[in-house]
Amino acid sequence: MIGAEDILAARILIVDDQGANVTLLTRMLEEVGYRHVTATMNPLEVCALHRKHQYDLILLDLQMPVMDGFQVMAGLKTNLNDGYLPVIVLTAQPGHKLRALEAGARDFISKPFDLVEVKTRIRNMIEVRLLYRQLEHLNDVLEETVKERTAELRESEARYRSLTELASDWYWEQDESGSFSKVSGPVLDMLGIRVDSITGESTPAASDGWDETQRRDLQARIAAREPFLDLNLSRTRPDGSCQYFRVSGEPMFNSACRFLGYRGIGVETAGGR
Repeated sequence: MIGAEDILAARILIVDDQGANVTLLTRMLEEVGYRHVTATMNPLEVCALHRKHQYDLILLDLQMPVMDGFQVMAGLKTNLNDGYLPVIVLTAQPGHKLRALEAGARDFISKPFDLVEVKTRIRNMIEVRLLYRQLEHLNDVLEETVKERTAELRESEARYRSLTELASDWYWEQDESGSFSKVSGPVLDMLGIRVDSITGESTPAASDGWDETQRRDLQARIAAREPFLDLNLSRTRPDGSCQYFRVSGEPMFNSACRFLGYRGIGVETAGGR
């Protein structure tokens, strides 16, 4: 929430080529309690002043020599660090109000001044401006938090991958249709094993050498979407020698409990142990 002290601490710039208007507005704002009120009668200074001080509100006269208020607003828009133009225009011309709003002004105050109206519009405008800055800050904090969390997740995933490489001969993932979507581990190449043959989806049993009873057990667990730990598998090579493996896996689900597939690890063991 924006408190009264926050509003009175706002930085305000008065831009008007008429000294009487500058004096009137300055005194009125200081009497209300605003502590940071500055003024200039030179519109050419406004853009540089705003870049330096980042005003919470600019009270801008539209009719000035050399550079009118519309030209000043066009210059302020070039400040890429500020996506919100904190301008209330001061005008005695009713026809200028709509044009000023279309040019980027947030509000307008009619001349001659109604001091009650002036105070109310200024307070409301500053409150909106401070809320906008507060929102920008929260968005920045959120963006930074997301970046930090993403970095943490990537680091965690890297550690996990490293651990699985140390703890297993291969890491695998299957999609919801049962196809292997990710496999890591050079042992597969060394052993001459094709991962799609482990579950028997695309290779006839007679040609791959896997124990059919063990493989049916693995297929049943996957079909039931059950986790499994240290499940034994064995395979007979073409030369008659045997290989033994131990695999573990778990089903993957998204936040809506939709089944995404399986992931797991496998190791070669000695003699089925």
